[in-house]
Amino acid sequence: MKITNLLKSSSEWMRGEGGGNRIVITSRLRLARNLDKYPFPGWAKKVEREKILGVIQPAVSALPEMAHAIISDSMDHFTPLEKQVLVEQHLISREHAAKNIGSGLVVNKPRTLSVMINEEDHLRIQAIRSGLQLKALWKLVDKIDTELENSLDFAFSPQIGYLTACPTNVGTGMRASVMMHLPALVLSEQITQTIKAVNRIGLAVRGLYGEGTEALGNLFQVSNQMTLGESEYDILEKLIKVIGKIIENEENARQRLLQDRPRMVANEVGRAYGVVLHGYSVSSKEALNLLSMLRLGVDLSMLPEDYRIDIDELFIATQPAHLQKDYERKLTTEERDALRADLLRERLKSWPVPVMKDLDVTTPSKEGKKTNE
Repeated sequence: MKITNLLKSSSEWMRGEGGGNRIVITSRLRLARNLDKYPFPGWAKKVEREKILGVIQPAVSALPEMAHAIISDSMDHFTPLEKQVLVEQHLISREHAAKNIGSGLVVNKPRTLSVMINEEDHLRIQAIRSGLQLKALWKLVDKIDTELENSLDFAFSPQIGYLTACPTNVGTGMRASVMMHLPALVLSEQITQTIKAVNRIGLAVRGLYGEGTEALGNLFQVSNQMTLGESEYDILEKLIKVIGKIIENEENARQRLLQDRPRMVANEVGRAYGVVLHGYSVSSKEALNLLSMLRLGVDLSMLPEDYRIDIDELFIATQPAHLQKDYERKLTTEERDALRADLLRERLKSWPVPVMKDLDVTTPSKEGKKTNE
């Protein structure tokens, strides 16, 4: 199954519509559900997984929200490269990318809703939007969950809630998360303290692609860990409250950096601009970190607001599988690094030079006085 049509335009969640995405780039909400009287995917035999897929996929495909959806009745219809593109688009997990016969996928046209079938659980219903829109996502996913319960019999216990393969998902089966851009907390060396504080109150902080991944580009996922014993409303309220505090801390860190170390901030943004505009080999990790500084430059009005969407699109477009997708052969790391640099130079060639308007550009003289030399 080809996914070329999926990539002709950027995902709706990249465009910053509806929730604002200055510090919270995206919100994501996922529900784990399982059919009653069927073994979990990890315990099911191939024939059982195919039977489960045959029961679930028609129900999901019939949802009004899935009109004109991209549907795969087997993950082995995707090439390894296409699977990696889907991971980079945050439409499937790395675990689902490893699945083949007996596992499937349904993705709506705007790429804001995807359903993984026979990942760790029978269903992983996932919705994603730009900015802080967790409550709106819950309203959407709850509606889908209710619609599916009309045709599917979910495994549920009156005492503990929905039954899932992993004990940490038992209860509501809900995992809510936001992707946050926190460069000032990183530059001011406060990020470790922030992560520890968030962990102490039962929330998780992970990297760009979730559990076990590195927080590249100063991007961090913050999510609930437990789903048992709390209602969906309580989980969201707690998470939103903590997110608000992290946003406040990031904003304060930015202001302190501008007051105490403005030249350092201007240097980070300016160097990122210079490397991106004149580099001829850029690694994936370096690209994310450079784009992070340019995004900070937009936030601080060093670059026009209009360029924010370009940067957010480049966070995805510079990933390895996205660079590779148009080629018939596998590219080497060096070839991908060259393509990435070419892409960045092309996209930034018309950008203005970043300027910090209030930066004191004077330097100290030998006599201890400032000079403009």
